[in-house]
Order: sequence, then C-alpha cells, then structure tokens
Amino acid sequence: MKKANIVILGGGTGLSVLLRGLKSFPVDITAIVTVADDGGSSGRLRKELDIPPPGDVRNVLVALSEVEPIVEELFQHRFQNGNGLSGHSLGNLLLAGMTSITGDFARGVQVLSRVLNVKGKVLPAANQSIVLHAEMEDGSLVEGESKIPKAGKRIKRVFLEPADVTALADSVHAIEEADLIVIGPGSLYTSILPNLLVPGISKAIKEAAAQKVYICNVMTQPGETDDFTAGDHVQALVDHVGPSLLDKILVNIEPIPHSYAERYAGEGAMEVKVDADRLKTLAVEVIGDELLYYNNKLLRHDAGKVSQRLVSML
Repeated sequence: MKKANIVILGGGTGLSVLLRGLKSFPVDITAIVTVADDGGSSGRLRKELDIPPPGDVRNVLVALSEVEPIVEELFQHRFQNGNGLSGHSLGNLLLAGMTSITGDFARGVQVLSRVLNVKGKVLPAANQSIVLHAEMEDGSLVEGESKIPKAGKRIKRVFLEPADVTALADSVHAIEEADLIVIGPGSLYTSILPNLLVPGISKAIKEAAAQKVYICNVMTQPGETDDFTAGDHVQALVDHVGPSLLDKILVNIEPIPHSYAERYAGEGAMEVKVDADRLKTLAVEVIGDELLYYNNKLLRHDAGKVSQRLVSML
C-alpha cells in the first residue's frame, strides 16, 4: 500500500520539533524549508559564497536523519574558536561544500540527505538566496530576516527580494502530489511567509487537491506577532498571499500553567487566543486539541500529539 504524502512548510525550531515526531509514523514526509535566513553562520556563508543560507535546512536534515547520535552531534557541532571558523556549524560547512561540489544547493541537500539517511525529502523553497524585507506600520523598511523582529515595531507586510524568485520545481511537484499540506508551526513573518511568498509555492498550495492545515503558534512572538490572536495569524497569511490557502487551523486549547504564562509575559509573549468566530468568517475550520509539551521552562508543541492529529486527518 502506498504511504500517504505529507508536505510541511516552515523553518526554525518549530519545524524541526514537529518532524522528529512525525518521522515515527508510516507516512512519506517532504519538508519545504525557507531560504531567507541571514543571521549567524548561515548569513556569513550566504554572503561569502553566494549560496542559499544552510541553517534551517541543516536543522531539518538532522531532525529527519536516522543516524547514530554522534553523527547528529557532529553535524550540529559549532566551532567555538579558530580564525574564520568560529561560530560556524559543521553541518552548514558541509552543505556549503556540497553546493560547491554539485554546483547546486538543492542537489547538495539531496546528496547530504543520503549521507545522513534522511527519512523523507528536504527541499529548499527556492534554489537561490532570497532576502526578506519588512515594511513597518510607521512606513520604515527593515532588511533581513534576523533584524525584523528586533526592530521593535509592528509589521505591516513582508516581501521578498528578488520578487520574481522561482520556486524549486521539486517543491512545487511535492505540493501537487501531497495528501496533506501542513503550514507551520514557526515564526509567522520570518519562517512561514518566506516560503509562501515564493510565487510558485502559494499558487501550488491553493491549486492542490490535498487538505491544508495551519498549525497556529501557542504563544505570541515579541517583535513579530505581539497581541495576535489565531485569527490575526490567518488574516496575515490572507493579506500576503490571498484567500483559499487554508482549510483548517490546528490550535491548542490546553490551559497554560500560571508559572509558564508569567515567565513568557516577562519576555513580552502571551498566549495566542483562539477567536473562533473570526476564524469562521475567514472560512477555516478550527480543530482544537491539548497540544502542549513542557520542556524545562519552555512551552512547545508536543510533536507526538500534533503528529497523531495530522495523521488522523489523512
């Protein structure tokens, strides 16, 4: 029997956490990963070698890999010193090296996927570097994914440069063939929208026959989604790529323990409220579930529970 195809789009920690949970289920996974990162090691490699930033792709490769823990550790190892090496992670350097050997970033990712025995496919949204820009409510412009949340202003919209970036053909094909398309979890403006703003990607999602589910963040993100409700998250997606992108939204309904809420409030984050009536007017079906996992003072989506929920939709 053919396994169901699940395509997940995102970037950042949220995507990696979910994939670790999902890979234990009998499904075929394709992760489509943003290439707008410009901070740290990724940003330096992107500037010096003119390649797409490898960081988010590296984390996803490791999340889906089936190798000895030591190999995973090696891939994630970050050099603490060394002239020019300091701050780079070995996995980023390997991705940069493979891009140089194969002459192509997506091809390099493919080869390393085999080396790491990756369960599923990892595809960049585009095969070139893209720069994320934000226009703030006050009209000012901020360039660079890592700088946008630090600007301390409300975001009006984000856009890509170059605007006519071509979606990776394999990524579009994966979306067309999917049985379920999952967007998120992850930073709304800096992990999720950079994928959807690649013109061919959002078009393919809208035209795909699969169900489309958005996994809403549990907490707001300072500098990015301050005071946002679940409806605000969906509205931002609609404002950027138009309607009929989503069928469902998966939200957490488990109460957040007071001690966690207080800790997050200290950092300027609060619970994302579920405004069900507004979500109805946006034509998305709300699926609520208890989805939390408590990890040493941090709240995360419980990868096992979320995966179970997604698989049950197939």
